[in-house]
Amino acid sequence: MTERKQAIALSYEQTMESPRVVAKGGGLVAERMLALAQANGTPIHEDPALLSLLDALQIEEHIPDDLYQVIAELFVFLYQMEQDKIIDV
Repeated sequence: MTERKQAIALSYEQTMESPRVVAKGGGLVAERMLALAQANGTPIHEDPALLSLLDALQIEEHIPDDLYQVIAELFVFLYQMEQDKIIDV
């Protein structure tokens, strides 16, 4: 049996106090989210443990303080990857 896909999309802007969940889903919804992310060049990060923690949040809910550090580090890593792409072009 294949494992059911799950996906959670986060968003952060400098005017926000912390990142928030903007979309989440499982199965076909998750597959569609991942396909859209790939098509738009949006970074995808796989972390089953983090996914299970974020899955407890509702859409539009900001991440809790206890996850702030790990999410901040993830956003910095993704930002640096994007900058490397720009430099490599």
